[in-house]
Amino acid sequence: MKSLIPSIVSAAIAGFGAMACITLLAYLEHFDTSIVWLMAPFGATMVILFGLPSSPLAQPRNILFGHLITSVVGVVILHTLGVTPLSLGLAVGLGVFFMLMTKTTHPPAGANPLVIMLTGQSWQFLVFPVGVGALAILGFGLLYHRLISRHEYPAASHR
Repeated sequence: MKSLIPSIVSAAIAGFGAMACITLLAYLEHFDTSIVWLMAPFGATMVILFGLPSSPLAQPRNILFGHLITSVVGVVILHTLGVTPLSLGLAVGLGVFFMLMTKTTHPPAGANPLVIMLTGQSWQFLVFPVGVGALAILGFGLLYHRLISRHEYPAASHR
């Protein structure tokens, strides 16, 4: 029976992938400070993408559309209802609803409406960091898994 606890090697490979991906995004942001590449939910995406790459929640469709859908919800609610306890809850609830309905569930994306609403983001936030950042993460993850971790990514059962 295969152990549920990952080997130290596989854990180190996952941790290194997460570190390298976030470092790259942070470097890009440092290089051109007019573009935002990072947002906190991307840190949680690293756990799933590099630690659990065969999970349905880690698949490209889920990562990209989970982040985009919940971010659109956050911007719409922010600019129509403003920020109140009810609108914050509504935005997260709608984000979960739409991810589940579209089969694009990605738990880290559940935080996107909160990030967007509590920091007062505009529609531009959907491009940078959400869209382009998620695509960069996916590109990095694809290369990393094929060249370094040797995990099949995207998982064959989810293509």
